Amino acid sequence: MKVPPFLLSDEQTIYQVRTSAPGPAGRLPLTEQMLRHWPSGDLFGLTQNVGMGWNAQSLTIGGDVLILSTLGGLRADDATPIALGLHTGHWELGLLVREAAMELRRSGHTPFSVYCSDPCDGRTQGTAGMLDSLPYRNTACEAFGRLVRSLPTRRAVMGIATCDKGLPAMMMALAEARELPGILVPGGVTLPAADGEDAGSVQAIGARFSHGQITLEQASELGCRACASSGGGCQFLGTAASSQVIGEALGISLPHSALAPSGEPVWLQLARQSAQALVHLRQRGITLRHILTEGAFRNAMAVHAAFGASTNLLLHLPAIAFSAGINRPTVQDWIDINRRVWRIVDVLPNGPRFFKTVQVFLAGGVPEVMLHLRELGILDTSCMTVTGMTVDENLNWWRGSERRRRFRQLLAAQDGVDPDDVIMSPDAARRRGLGSTLIFPQGNLAPQGSVVKATAIDPSLWAGDMYDYIGRARVFVSEDQAIEAVKAGDDRRLVPGDVIVLLCRGPLGAGMPETAQITIALKSTADLRQIPLVTDGRFSGFSSGPCIGHVGPEALAGGPIGKLRDGDRIRIQLDRNRLQGRLDLIGDATTPIQQCSPQVGDALLANRSPRADLRPDPQLPPATRLWAALQQASGGTWGGCVYDVNSIIELLDQR
Repeated sequence: MKVPPFLLSDEQTIYQVRTSAPGPAGRLPLTEQMLRHWPSGDLFGLTQNVGMGWNAQSLTIGGDVLILSTLGGLRADDATPIALGLHTGHWELGLLVREAAMELRRSGHTPFSVYCSDPCDGRTQGTAGMLDSLPYRNTACEAFGRLVRSLPTRRAVMGIATCDKGLPAMMMALAEARELPGILVPGGVTLPAADGEDAGSVQAIGARFSHGQITLEQASELGCRACASSGGGCQFLGTAASSQVIGEALGISLPHSALAPSGEPVWLQLARQSAQALVHLRQRGITLRHILTEGAFRNAMAVHAAFGASTNLLLHLPAIAFSAGINRPTVQDWIDINRRVWRIVDVLPNGPRFFKTVQVFLAGGVPEVMLHLRELGILDTSCMTVTGMTVDENLNWWRGSERRRRFRQLLAAQDGVDPDDVIMSPDAARRRGLGSTLIFPQGNLAPQGSVVKATAIDPSLWAGDMYDYIGRARVFVSEDQAIEAVKAGDDRRLVPGDVIVLLCRGPLGAGMPETAQITIALKSTADLRQIPLVTDGRFSGFSSGPCIGHVGPEALAGGPIGKLRDGDRIRIQLDRNRLQGRLDLIGDATTPIQQCSPQVGDALLANRSPRADLRPDPQLPPATRLWAALQQASGGTWGGCVYDVNSIIELLDQR
């Protein structure tokens, strides 16, 4: 018999096996009261602590603090990779955990660190991995919650996270732990390459090569250089950066902590300061319940609008509110806030000059934006924050702080950028043509609504405040079919005048994945830039252009979008002044254009059956199918894709 070589070894040290060892030195700080009244688990926990090497004399009874993170990968002491993580966003988080833990030790507390890592939405674009993306958020939140409860002696909790799903999951878990003092440490952003593209643009190298815009050599070089530092979220205001901004706007992160450059001294300092703040909260008896109020969520929605943040937060912010026991913001709430707040931040993927997230940080980040919103009377400045001060007190400190002055000076001196060009006053933003962030089109194809990020549409496509487009439907029931058409150079290719309609991408069809590889290709490919996309799925925060998502009901739930045929005439109307929009079928391929109207579309839809080729993605995991059913029973996508246990049980009891 031939034995495989990995079963053979000449290494003799493996036979040096101890069968016992001296126990840890010292004595547990036990009292008679503890032995009589503590649960056995609390007592055994002390045994486990010293078993892991903690000095028995350093144990602090009642001082346990749990640090949760989304740490991924394994780094050597010199930072070289031993095993890669799934993305830069969780690669360096161990450094933040270490800084926070050391600070907690210095304050006499006993830190614990556990983690549940997270996926990369960029890595899974166009693959079956994307079918797990949004459902993962709920799974991670559940795991974090169980970990918090698995340390019964914890007296406070810190969450450290960076990216698209791990960070919203962390905020949901902190909201569920609202009876505890808690704080969020955002994982920051990746530095941009001095001579390369950002991590969003580089995702279109395949489409641009297919259309002859770049060579193979250029694609190879651009793909290599996009991440100029090894940690942090992407350099644009996608879902990762938007979530960091929202966490700070809610008051659960320190002022001016979102979007800090990963690995830099200021980033490490924020971990230490967050640990100090958490101790301060505990001493004052301030818990997350005092911070996560309805006013805090209104503030977060205002900051979202001012930044022009990712539409994915329409899913995440209601979920965080639900976890906090707060009424979930409705579509009407989003409409109202976007009518009051215009975008004032110039940051990728929104123009006009497309600054990077680290430049937004240097320009003043969230507190600088909130200064402008306070002047407009938009904010609830009485809300408590993790500093132990109110929003108003934080902003008063920020306005005159050395930190504000020095970082803004650094941006001007180092990059030659005026901070007021990055974060503008509302008047300056209007003069430069910036408008409100979100529009929620309805119509006969979206009776329950949809969403478009108006700030991300190329200014050249607007006629004043109006966008009015009539095009021919090119209908796809899988993302693979759609991306083939995006890259095609034959008779399948997309041409101006088309409207891409991508079906079966909602929760029931595919777990509501991002369609970023398509939207990024549309943005980055000159031939395709004017072509709209309509889908019951969702978009990456990097997406731009006339891309309408979250169309409801989704095709597999009987939505009229599932009745569309190739050649149907679709009209998209957006008014960024009144923040109104429509998405309508106005005729079929044979209807003369002068006779097209929503009424004609109504009649066509009334007499059609859903397409015969509608189907869930054949690779849809059973766990995602379960997630889709549970969130549908709990308010669906407009309710944040949460699990409302009471609603689910009520539906089960009715059967």
